[in-house]
Amino acid sequence: MDKVTVFDVAKYFLARVEVDLGSVITHLKLQKLCYYSQAWHLVFTDGEKMFDQKFEAWAHGPVCPELWTFYREYSWQAIPSSKDFNYDKFDKKRLETLEEVWNTYSEYDAKYLERLTHQEDPWIEARGTCLPGEACSTEIKPESMKEYYSKFLDA
Repeated sequence: MDKVTVFDVAKYFLARVEVDLGSVITHLKLQKLCYYSQAWHLVFTDGEKMFDQKFEAWAHGPVCPELWTFYREYSWQAIPSSKDFNYDKFDKKRLETLEEVWNTYSEYDAKYLERLTHQEDPWIEARGTCLPGEACSTEIKPESMKEYYSKFLDA
């Protein structure tokens, strides 16, 4: 089985969008869904990454720079749904994590998810002394994500 990338995870979420029912995913929302996929997979699997790409503590929340570059042309517009998605790319654990993230976060809009990440320790800690709106390329460490979100597993 090929290694899963953040782009595979993004395609999973884009394949789930029900455009005919008025659902959309913007770049900002896609970033947050991919971030939560990484975070929760670390928790559910005791430290196994969903994918190898990293997230940085940007002004609008966690961002994977490679994903940002790939979808940047969409800016704040809806990204078209993905029709060429292959579920075989994912093992059972990854699919369970993705389903859990989709069921938990997909109903929220991008700005709500941004505000949510701004209240969570991994992003706050990675931002350090950066001012609101200031550029920041500090990595949000997987260890920080696992430690923080693990607190909510048994809550």
